[in-house]
Amino acid sequence: MSDIRLIALDLDGTVLNDQKQITPRTLNAIREAIQAGVDVIPATGRTASGVPEEFLKIPGVRYALTSNGASVVELSSGRHLAELAFTPEMAQAVYGRVAHTGGSMAIFVDGRPYTDVYGMNEGLSLYPPAMHPYLRSTRVMVEDMPAFFRAHPHEVEKFSIMYPDTASRDAAWQAVEKDCDVEITSSIPNNLEINARGVTKGRGLLVLAETLGLSRSQVMACGDSGNDLTMIQNAGLGVAMANATPEVLAAADFVTASNNEDGVAKAIERFVLGRAD
Repeated sequence: MSDIRLIALDLDGTVLNDQKQITPRTLNAIREAIQAGVDVIPATGRTASGVPEEFLKIPGVRYALTSNGASVVELSSGRHLAELAFTPEMAQAVYGRVAHTGGSMAIFVDGRPYTDVYGMNEGLSLYPPAMHPYLRSTRVMVEDMPAFFRAHPHEVEKFSIMYPDTASRDAAWQAVEKDCDVEITSSIPNNLEINARGVTKGRGLLVLAETLGLSRSQVMACGDSGNDLTMIQNAGLGVAMANATPEVLAAADFVTASNNEDGVAKAIERFVLGRAD
């Protein structure tokens, strides 16, 4: 059995099944790991306000990695262990590239996602239906997005844009990549997530591990999509879900079952709790 002391869990496509639920088996495995002295954290592209309450309310969950690593926070105190926003100049450059590319955009500022009237209404149709309750409950609508951005260019943690198809997403990706020195990932089909250069889940995870006095070998990470890749690569034990993208599957040390088959629970039971199917 490995000496794992920190487990980072992606949410969508990993901890959460396709109905956006944490199953009883997965919830129990997380609780057992915490009772065994292991820190288990959500590691997500969502903002802090988007982490499900059922995860945050598990006794012993002390930290959260959000906005793809732009924020790592101690939950009890609100203290930021990492806070990695864009520079105003780079935020302006990115905004200038994506503001008119036809997608549904959210700007993550201070732990909350802000969107416009389109993003809160018609733009929701671009997302999987199971995500609509989460989006409606966490996103803040602003009437004038350009004015909102002008007031907060120094506080932007992440841009998240959903496009109607892959071709539109790829065109926007190429435009941003050509002119902006940033981190670009995708967490679900047709989605574009943009962070400041060097800001990744992997970096945020290592910051937390160092803060806790842990080595990489004591860190396990589970994920399924492009924004999880650095986390899978940087953890001592990188676990890909069976439903993961090819690049995440190739980078992983172990492939567990899918998010609809309690893959996270099976990985925790095998590598932390010392039992397997």
